[in-house]
Amino acid sequence: MMITFKKLPTKSTHIIGPLVIMLLAALAFIFNHELSHSFNFNRELITQDHWWLFITGHLFHTNDMHLVLNCAAVFLLWALHGQFFTWQSYLTIWLLLALGTSIGLYIFSPEIISYVGLSGILHGLFVIGAYKDIQVHEKTGYVLIVAVLVKVAYEQVYGASEEVIQLIEANVAIDAHLYGVICGFLVAITLYLVSKKQQ
Repeated sequence: MMITFKKLPTKSTHIIGPLVIMLLAALAFIFNHELSHSFNFNRELITQDHWWLFITGHLFHTNDMHLVLNCAAVFLLWALHGQFFTWQSYLTIWLLLALGTSIGLYIFSPEIISYVGLSGILHGLFVIGAYKDIQVHEKTGYVLIVAVLVKVAYEQVYGASEEVIQLIEANVAIDAHLYGVICGFLVAITLYLVSKKQQ
């Protein structure tokens, strides 16, 4: 049996979105000491109308390993589903997921005072990519949906992996993963309804 590998989505319109996010995250890490206080998700500052923290906090990371892990996930999701997004749609969806995840944390997880990282958004992108797979009749999309639901449910019951906590030198905000998945489903449903309306 021959194994075939899917061609990577190397058109510029597919690459620019993930590349922009990784570059912004790298810049945020380089200037973390100078910028983190003003741009991390921080509940106290948000109550003082610093609404931009809903978006910018996702670009910052606790340490270099946290950044590497998240950028690796951005790359893998691009390799898996990048062909489904133009740079405009990718960045628009990224912003929606960032906003939705942060609002979820702010309203439903009051115990979380601060948050950084891309993981909530990445979980949402995973869901949307799986939906796109299903839309083009790729059965793996169903497997990916089940996998992410099992992962998030497991985290809600048993908590995050100790190994990951040690790597990023911080508690893993598992609620961000949950809200990212919920927002991913909301975006996927919206895309489905729009496509049905256009038919």
